[in-house]
Formats: sequence, structure tokens, C-alpha cells
Amino acid sequence: MEKELRNREKVSYTSSLVGQNMMYNFMAMYIMFFFTDLLGILPAIATSIIVIASFWDAINDPLMGMIADKTRTRWGKFRPYLIFAPIVLFVTTVLCYIQFNFGTSVTIIVAATSYVLWGMTFTVIDIPIWAISAVVSKKASEKNTMITLGKIGGVIGTAIVTVGSIIVINSFGGERSATAYTITAVIVAAIACISIFITGLTLRERIIPDKKVIPMKQNIQTITKNKPLILLMITLLLVNLINGIRQSVQMYFVVYVWGDSSLLTDVGISLVVGMILGMAITPKFIKKWDKKLIYIAACLFGSIFSAVPFFVGSANILFSLIFIGLSFLFTGIAMIVSASMLIDAVDYSEWKLGFRGEGLIFSANTFITKLSGTIARGILGIGLILMNYTEGQPTTPILITGFNAMVFLIPAIIFLLTMIPLFFYKITTEQKESIQNMLEEKYQKQHLKEA
Repeated sequence: MEKELRNREKVSYTSSLVGQNMMYNFMAMYIMFFFTDLLGILPAIATSIIVIASFWDAINDPLMGMIADKTRTRWGKFRPYLIFAPIVLFVTTVLCYIQFNFGTSVTIIVAATSYVLWGMTFTVIDIPIWAISAVVSKKASEKNTMITLGKIGGVIGTAIVTVGSIIVINSFGGERSATAYTITAVIVAAIACISIFITGLTLRERIIPDKKVIPMKQNIQTITKNKPLILLMITLLLVNLINGIRQSVQMYFVVYVWGDSSLLTDVGISLVVGMILGMAITPKFIKKWDKKLIYIAACLFGSIFSAVPFFVGSANILFSLIFIGLSFLFTGIAMIVSASMLIDAVDYSEWKLGFRGEGLIFSANTFITKLSGTIARGILGIGLILMNYTEGQPTTPILITGFNAMVFLIPAIIFLLTMIPLFFYKITTEQKESIQNMLEEKYQKQHLKEA
């Protein structure tokens, strides 16, 4: 009889996603601001660095997914990357937030190199840490539990950074002190890398891959011949784009629209309350209604609550924070539903093609996350250029309108666009039953062989 997931595995996995998302969101929130306002890099150049590096990072995700799918070691398929890569990730994270006081050209080169290296090392961990959730148990319910815990951990990590990072930065010199960002980066990176390392030591991979390695050309079919996955990836691109835009612009927003960087803490509180509430109620919804319908409803209401502050007026901070929290509530619902649908896509691949390809499927998910982040930072960069933004400039009506649009109006429009691919997404009830029966029969045979 297969031993169930241990509580320490669940706790460890959740904590690793707390740390991982602390790091990712710290980078998303501050890297553009650090480049433009602390290193003095022109917005157009900073945008080029971040967009090109992020796009290259996104391209690496499928490659890392295929590498992970080919990995066979005594530690497992995904665990080695969680054990051995964190120290490198720690170093590259801190390098991104050091002001070396070089000349302009050298500063640009160092900033670009550091950010590219960070993205590549983050990928080495990002793919395995999500893909391992699909192999820690042979039970669908436990796999769903792990992916849900991972998403919850991600929200907590995001909230901690959003609420707490500005407090740490202000404690060590404030938003205009490069040293403050360096110290905060060290703290965030240490928490993230230690928690990921512990998870690598703690988790057990219970679905053992076939000894025969699937050829790369065949492995790619995991995506190309999985229509539900393709449609889901499009919707995830758009949902993640909403979060990416808000993360990238929120530092500028609280500084130039609300006039106080410490209000970033209040934005974080709205985020965590909304997201966690949304995630908490979603499992009950999934038991009662179709996942696709839940997703569409979440996008519709998310659009409404995102748009209201733009038209009514964001100057009322409390009013805006309430509506930000409500929009994040529906984002939280969409995140949990999409995670459950992603697990369905992994099982669908095994049912249709005969192999799972977790690494490539989850790499497609992280590819989408990073591609959306790339697009989000590109939108921010274009916005800064169009608004003729310069470091430390006084607030103008153009800045207020522009940053308001990026926080409220653009996300509302994207929420509506997200619903379109979902109308074509379909895994029938009959297919789900066939998939479940096939997997149960397969795992029973594996259990008998192991016995």
C-alpha cells in the first residue's frame, strides 16, 4: 500500500513556494525601478534589458522542461535541481541589486548580464519545483492538494514581499538607497534558497518515470497534440499578464499617484486578503460546478472590480484598496482553477500519448508566466517612454492617468480577453472517466511489480 504524503512534505513544499515567490515578486516589483532610479539607466535601455532578458528566460523554460524529463538520478527526476541549484540562484539574485558605481556603459553591461544569469538560474529551479507536484503521489486528490498548497504558498510569498519588502527597504535607507535594496535582496534570496534546498531534501518522488527516455521530438507532442493544454496556456498568459502589469507598476503607482511608497504595504494587504479568500473558497466551487464556468465567471467579475476605480476615481485610497482586493479575490479563484486544470492536462497527455511529460507541461506553464512578465514590463517601459518619465520627476496629470490605466483599466480589459479561449477548452466527462480508469489500472500494475 502506497504511503500517503507526509505532513512535513506538505509543509516543506508550501514553504518552498513561499520563498520562490518572494524572490520572483521581489524581482518583478523592483528591478525596473532599481535600474532606472538607482542605477540611472534610461527607461528605454532598462526596458530593452528586461524585455530581452525575460524573453530569453522564457524560451529557456521548455528546454529546461525537456532536460528535466530526461533526468534520471538516484535522487529522482526533479529533486537534484532543488538540492544543488539554490546557491547559484542566491548569488545571481544579489548581483542584480548591487550598485557598483561603474561608468554608464559598464553599468548597463553588468546590469544586463546579472539579470540574464538570474533568469537562467531561476529557470533551473522553477520548472522542477512545480513539476514535482505531479509525481509526489499516485493519487489525484493528493496531487491536487500539493498544487493547491503550492499556489497558496505563492500567494503568501507574494504578500510577504509586497507588504514587508518596502518596510525593510525603508529601514535601511529608503527607496532611493541602493544599499537598502542590496540588503533586502540578500534577505529575500536567503529565505528562498534555503526553503527550496530543504524541500529538495524532504520530498519523495512516488511516480517513477520509465527507464526509457522519451525522445525530444516525441516529448514535444505533450504540448502540440494536447489542445486543452494549448487553450489553457493562452488563458494563463492573459491572467498572468494582469498580475505582471500590476507588479511592475505598483512601485511607480504608490510613489507618483498616492505620493507615499509605504502604501505599498496596504496594496500587499489587499492582495493577500483577496487572493487567500479566493483560493480558500475555490475548492468548494470546483466540487459543485464545472471548472471552465468558474474560470469564466472569475474573469468577468475580476474585470468589473478592476475597472471601477479607474472611472470612479483612484484618489480615494481606501476605496481603491477595497476594489484591488476584490479583483485579487477573483484572480485567486482563477489561479486555483487553472492549477487543477493543469493537472488534468498532464493526465490527459498520459491518456492520449502514453507518457506524462510533466517537466515539459509545467515548463510551458512557467514559460507563459515569464512571457507574460516580459510583456508586462514591456508595457510598463513603453508607458514610461510615452509619458516622458524621468528619474524622480514631479507628479503630473499624465503620470497619474498613465499609472492609473496600468493598474486598473488595462487589467480590466485583459480579464475580458481571457474568457475567449476558454469557450473552446473542453475535456469531456467521458474522457475524464477514461483517463482516471486508465491511470488507476496503470498504477495498480506498477504497485504489483514493486511488491
